[in-house]
Amino acid sequence: QVQLVESGGGLVQAGGSLRLSCAASGRTFSSYAMGWFRQAPGKEREFVAAISWSGGSTYYADSVKGRFTISRDNAKNTVYLQMNSLKPEDTAVYYCAADRPALVVAGNPDYWGQGTQVTVSS
Repeated sequence: QVQLVESGGGLVQAGGSLRLSCAASGRTFSSYAMGWFRQAPGKEREFVAAISWSGGSTYYADSVKGRFTISRDNAKNTVYLQMNSLKPEDTAVYYCAADRPALVVAGNPDYWGQGTQVTVSS
């Protein structure tokens, strides 16, 4: 069992940066792939980024590639999402998730955080 708590969301101007954090509880954190998803008002939840248990493999949605970076610190049971060059269309609630890699990348992980709001003003 893994419990996830996101933080770091907020209001930022277009072109700015934010770093989201997701703190996980549970001794098996390092065995899970981790992912970030987002859901904008009136839209379906979408995949943003994922990282393997070791951190050696990362995956990104085309819409954020080159602007966002996912990383993890297994010693701190934390995964991060560094978001640079933010755009108004990045505005959404961002969710952290954990599970086996195939399930995370497919958007169907078992474990989810409660979400953190990111708002990018133009």
